[in-house]
Amino acid sequence: MTPLIYDADDEHQTHRFGLALGRVASAGLTVALNGPLGAGKTRLVRAIVEGLDGAPRDVSSPTFVLLQHYAARLDVYHADAYRLNSEIEFLDLGPEEWLAGPAIVLVEWGERVANSLPKDRIDLEITVTGEFSRRFDLAAGGPLSGTLLDHLRDL
Repeated sequence: MTPLIYDADDEHQTHRFGLALGRVASAGLTVALNGPLGAGKTRLVRAIVEGLDGAPRDVSSPTFVLLQHYAARLDVYHADAYRLNSEIEFLDLGPEEWLAGPAIVLVEWGERVANSLPKDRIDLEITVTGEFSRRFDLAAGGPLSGTLLDHLRDL
């Protein structure tokens, strides 16, 4: 599957990208959000939740609570693996329940727990290219995530 690259010149374009991703998301989608501290992972999650008709103001970084749940068109589980010391700690959160359900799962620092995530997922790498600009590299791992990338290409 061909990766997708999206360059956002400012926060508005980042927001627009997140809205689009939320609008085309379907039940069962997992997204591993990767990038350095301050890259805008949580900001992107807010836009995705808004695109899913949820309340972006409810979105906060799950760094200290590790897992947040947001009600939207589809339930959203927002996890953060930054403070976890191992994939076993991630598995202790009970991800099999929310990864297998009809929800959207967004995992910040997903590369740290990649072996515990479904293979059919989107790996989304955020690169800081300027004060407000970002590059989003998306790779699909299977048919569900591949279909989502195809829908995003059509926008």
